Amino acid sequence: MTTLADPVPGGRPGDVERATALSDELSDRGVHGIVLSYVDTAGVGRVKTIPTAKLASAAAWGVGMSPVFDTFLANDSIVATDVLGSPDGDLRLYPDLDRLAVLAGQPGWAWAPVDRITQEGERHPGCSRTVLRRIVAEAAERHGLTFKAAVEIEWAVGQGAAADGEFVPATTGPAYSATRQVELSAYGVDLLAALAAQDVDVEQLHPEYAAGQFEVSVGALDPVAAADRSVLVRQTIRAVAARHGLVVSFAPAVFAQGVGNGGHVHLSAWRDGVNLHSGGDGRHGMTAGAESFAAGILDHLPALTAVTAPSPASYLRLKPSQWAGVFTAWGRETREAAVRIVTGTAGLHDRSANLEVKPVDLAANPYLALACLIAAGLDGLTSGTPLPEEITGDPARLDPADAAAHGVRRLPTSLPEAVAEFRKDERLRSALGPVLADAVIAVRQGESAAVEGLDDERVAAAYRWKY
Repeated sequence: MTTLADPVPGGRPGDVERATALSDELSDRGVHGIVLSYVDTAGVGRVKTIPTAKLASAAAWGVGMSPVFDTFLANDSIVATDVLGSPDGDLRLYPDLDRLAVLAGQPGWAWAPVDRITQEGERHPGCSRTVLRRIVAEAAERHGLTFKAAVEIEWAVGQGAAADGEFVPATTGPAYSATRQVELSAYGVDLLAALAAQDVDVEQLHPEYAAGQFEVSVGALDPVAAADRSVLVRQTIRAVAARHGLVVSFAPAVFAQGVGNGGHVHLSAWRDGVNLHSGGDGRHGMTAGAESFAAGILDHLPALTAVTAPSPASYLRLKPSQWAGVFTAWGRETREAAVRIVTGTAGLHDRSANLEVKPVDLAANPYLALACLIAAGLDGLTSGTPLPEEITGDPARLDPADAAAHGVRRLPTSLPEAVAEFRKDERLRSALGPVLADAVIAVRQGESAAVEGLDDERVAAAYRWKY
């Protein structure tokens, strides 16, 4: 479960006592430090760490950190909005004790995601985790809806001895091959053991398409916990790799050419314990609400790419006919469609049916991505947006008339195009609030300016090790 109440100065009822007991328990398990983790607007994981003995103090009063990181770029340059980006002010990081995990890949450390509040005890409007929690709570209150979500993690494993920022694959085997699995067998088994020790429900771990690439799929949780899990899994993948003398890249494009790393989002809406994506009278068993929810995501996809594909390197990955989902199209088990309808195996439809959103990569802040996807889906559901005709096959091969008939259009091909779409999308900007929406725009513009004049290879190299 995830703590749904906002932190308060002095701690929520029972927090300090619980943190004190946890501190003692962690110390007995040999844990000396706790990583306090959040993801900034650029998609970079930022942390502060505390001694285990300070957990109760952090639960009561938080840990200080500047709000300037809301407008950091991936290269650590700083941009500004009218309220963010100055050296002034301070925030308090409050650990979510429900999500605290002992890091099996980093002996002596534990990890916890944080919410950020102001020194006055108010929600920080730039905290993406708080925004996602608010959107989930409002969906429950206004629509009686809950959600299950999961983020797929793709990454490339490289040799640790490579110099000058280069990436040298740690495997030689072909895509999905037994050879590749054998070559990194010890790494894979240690990773599975570490994730299991952290109570991460792994569905599958397998070699993927690109050089040195692997993927792990994890079980679905509520959206805030799913975003937390995405961050924790990446922390673990990186740590276990380091213990094997390996390096990993989660960048959307490790190289300028070829298939990149995705972070596909699986999402389903539920009411009164019933999956809206199964057992209905609509296409492939969807209810009317599920169809409109999917339609809302499709409608907002051009603007969503500013959040789900937030790096200049994202657009090296978002290419037709590479299973990246670069057209506003949907289909059942159609892996070229931006929204793939997953019905699940017969006998599991009621539990497994969901939407997979494909134009998402791991440069995306998972809290921001899920917040905007849910807001887009709710917009479609509340307005009863009709779902267009389904496509089959590769939408890149549709002639213009068929594409128009199916509502199929190309998603933005560059970050500036995505930002222009986001600027026009009042629903998404309203869901985030003006402070965070302005930060998204400023950071994306800053990232675009940072790579101006670079060719594709240099863009890929600039972001290869940032995420």
